[in-house]
Amino acid sequence: MERRRIAVAGASGLIGSALARSLTADGHEVVRLVRRAPRGPLELRWDPEKGQVDAAGLAGCDAVVNVAGAGVGDRRWSEAYKKRIHDSRVHGTAALAKAVASLDEPPRVFVNGSAMGFYGETGDRVVDESAPPGTGFLPELCVEWEAAADAAQEAGVRTAFTRTGLVVARGGGAWGKLFPLFTAGLGGRMGDGRQYWSYIALHDEVAAIRHLLDRDDLSGPFNLTAPEPLTNREITAAMGRVLHRPTLFAVPAPVLRTVLGEMAGDVLGSARVVPKRLLESGFTFAFPGIEDAVRAA
Repeated sequence: MERRRIAVAGASGLIGSALARSLTADGHEVVRLVRRAPRGPLELRWDPEKGQVDAAGLAGCDAVVNVAGAGVGDRRWSEAYKKRIHDSRVHGTAALAKAVASLDEPPRVFVNGSAMGFYGETGDRVVDESAPPGTGFLPELCVEWEAAADAAQEAGVRTAFTRTGLVVARGGGAWGKLFPLFTAGLGGRMGDGRQYWSYIALHDEVAAIRHLLDRDDLSGPFNLTAPEPLTNREITAAMGRVLHRPTLFAVPAPVLRTVLGEMAGDVLGSARVVPKRLLESGFTFAFPGIEDAVRAA
């Protein structure tokens, strides 16, 4: 196996930390981008919201992965927090792309985060990577987020975008908030439960990113979602079965809107997103079904 040097932005987050562990376990050298003073040669200082990164520190890296960004579901969307969500992604991506492009010997590949929020509300319509962006805060953010990587692409660096779904994991993200509720017997559908949720097991998210790193012929957007999106009602029932808990506590839409504000539109919205390009590239999901994904978590 060829040992590679891979820079990871967002290495302290749910996806980035799992990716860094996976790469390190296989003998690769992981350079973590950090906001504080570096504590060793495998850390590199950056400030994504200010768009600052030490380009020289990326020299010698075979790949750069950027999965950094303020948590979309971490708090209610005030205008100030929406700006933080935006700046942490768009400014950080632009800084990394420009840094990559400035190197005499740039990395072979730049894998940059994105989200299934690119498509917005899809209703019952199945969408793949050929679908246009939706409208609203998240779709507009995703369009700008991906465009921020232009400098790397223009420099000839193979660039792939991970339009990630809801990551099934206990340690963070949306599912990190769901597990305690369901374990306590307080889980239930949200709204009428007919909205589609496109999910992916954390194991498969990491495996898909590594697939994109390894394959020199893959670039552009890839939906990182399980092959069969399910409704919130179906996912709720599956959580109850796996955790052996009742799922009686439905949360009415008006309550969600009161508690979550603008973000409730995305919880109640439907995103029936499928990973067409990922499957066509030969990727195999280890946990394609929701019960398998929940058990894995």
